[in-house]
Amino acid sequence: MINRAVAPPFSEDFSFHLPAADVLTLPNGVDFIFLPIQQDVVKLEVIFRAGKWVEPKKGISHFTSILLDKGTTTKSAQEIAEYFDYYGASVEVAPGNDFVSVSLYALSKNIDDVFPLFSEILSTPSFPEEELKLSQEIVIQELKINNQKNSFVASRLIRKNVFGDQHPYGISLNETDVTSLSVDDLQLFHHSFFYPFQVYLIGHVSTEKLHHLTDYFSALQTGAYSENQAEPHPLDLHFHQPVSGSLQTSIRMGKTTLNRSAAEYPPLLLLNHVLGGYFGSRLMKNIREEKGLTYGIHSGVHSFKNNSLFSIGADVNTPNLSVATREIQKEIDRLKEEPLSQAELTVCKNHFLGSLQLEAANPFSMMEKIKTIYLHQLNPSFYDTLFQAIQHTSANDLRHCAEKELHSFHLVSVG
Repeated sequence: MINRAVAPPFSEDFSFHLPAADVLTLPNGVDFIFLPIQQDVVKLEVIFRAGKWVEPKKGISHFTSILLDKGTTTKSAQEIAEYFDYYGASVEVAPGNDFVSVSLYALSKNIDDVFPLFSEILSTPSFPEEELKLSQEIVIQELKINNQKNSFVASRLIRKNVFGDQHPYGISLNETDVTSLSVDDLQLFHHSFFYPFQVYLIGHVSTEKLHHLTDYFSALQTGAYSENQAEPHPLDLHFHQPVSGSLQTSIRMGKTTLNRSAAEYPPLLLLNHVLGGYFGSRLMKNIREEKGLTYGIHSGVHSFKNNSLFSIGADVNTPNLSVATREIQKEIDRLKEEPLSQAELTVCKNHFLGSLQLEAANPFSMMEKIKTIYLHQLNPSFYDTLFQAIQHTSANDLRHCAEKELHSFHLVSVG
């Protein structure tokens, strides 16, 4: 019988291996990445290089993307929704900074029934005028609500100040941008940029169905892609936006930092973890637990295709703004001046590595890691190498990384 009074033995399983996916480069240059699994489900994800990075007008990528399944040349939005519901399938559209992702979820047995309509959504969306107006009204209402939130405004401002207000990663929508978009704009953007770039398939799929899908994507036209060469043009290093009557102030600090391909990227991720990447981080211990200045504070490394943002964020009572920013800077300085103790380093490494293992605990999350590798043109062993590099990162490695990367922060406060 198990003795419930005795904890189970602790096991350190420090290994990380992604399954090998089948990668095909189709005759038209589209990469088709397939990960077979035994579950009778399918996720088919099509990636387009049609994100904010290539926008000729603000918001056009977002609205073109979200209107893909709101009508085609043969079906209305309601008919599309009802058809997918009937087969227990769904479509997910995710516009982003660099890419647009459109995914089909379905049972394996129903893929032949739902794929034709999915392909119609991708190739012949009709962008109905009434659907565009409805989407514009929804976004405008969301903007009005969100612009009353200090945290939302501060997050927009920090990206604008770090990258510049004309940079794809720094621009933000306003009501005029939204209302200026027309159906003709969306149709032109779709025609110019919505050519499949990569296709990811995970599921239980027969050889015959797999050949059918690869034949379909092989036959599609691919367009010429001109890479935008936008460079950051930072704005104010320190900026405060007062809000009358506000009891809380949102703090955001940020700066550009290393991309995934950099040799020092692993130490940077671990350094971020130490600073504010989990509940036991230094910022949480100091500013939440010891000082009681906030309910939560965090830091993060946000890696885009063409740049990365290191950010720190917290909400504090307005009278505590100065002391909170001073304590944040103190923790940053400590990382540059004092090596971590072995005990703290071990705890942080274990938490980081365990979290990374958890992020790849099922086939769909594994496919997300595989997708990151191919989208960002990383070495196939990127995550294995990252895992090993974290294990071998020393306290001095972190201190040197802090000296190189934790400086010249932009500071934005709203409240």
